[in-house]
Amino acid sequence: MRVLLHANDLAVYDGREEVARHERVVGRGGSRLVLDHYLEALMRKPGAFPGSTPLEQAKAAGKFTPIHDKWWAAACAAHGEAAGTRALIEVLLPARHMEHDHVVNGLAAAHRAGALTADAVALEARKAAQGETTETSARTGAPRDESSATVTSLADWKLSHLPPDTRPLPSVAHYDQLLHQRHGRTAGEKEGS
Repeated sequence: MRVLLHANDLAVYDGREEVARHERVVGRGGSRLVLDHYLEALMRKPGAFPGSTPLEQAKAAGKFTPIHDKWWAAACAAHGEAAGTRALIEVLLPARHMEHDHVVNGLAAAHRAGALTADAVALEARKAAQGETTETSARTGAPRDESSATVTSLADWKLSHLPPDTRPLPSVAHYDQLLHQRHGRTAGEKEGS
């Protein structure tokens, strides 16, 4: 491992591959906590999430947006405080592997449609990544039609993207042979007696 300390950040390399990059803390005794590093622990203790230092730092850095807050409040109202917070953490966990803008667009689309599950947000974020949505208001301020928000169920989406099944239908004709092989046994006799 090799660490390079720059003026504004530090980068960690494993060979030639960058494995981590963090903002540099300039003050003495300061700390920079990354919300992503605490999600698994916060999943077990969702009551520690509101007001936590990593959450406040994520809000200050612009990584936790008002759209996150709006979706979280709606999820808490629908499912209760603990379950709503867990649902938000379930949204943030797969967001590690998605672009931030796609996740925000997915949260906005899911919130408009009233879909308060992590699956719905993940699906809408993937649709945003694929360019299937026209969510531009977050960047341009353009008005959007609130009534046109639709969220596809994850199961329906998966089924609609399956390749066609070209296998022939199964036959049960060979089971008919078993019915004809009774060999004169009565119902009470066991095989081999």
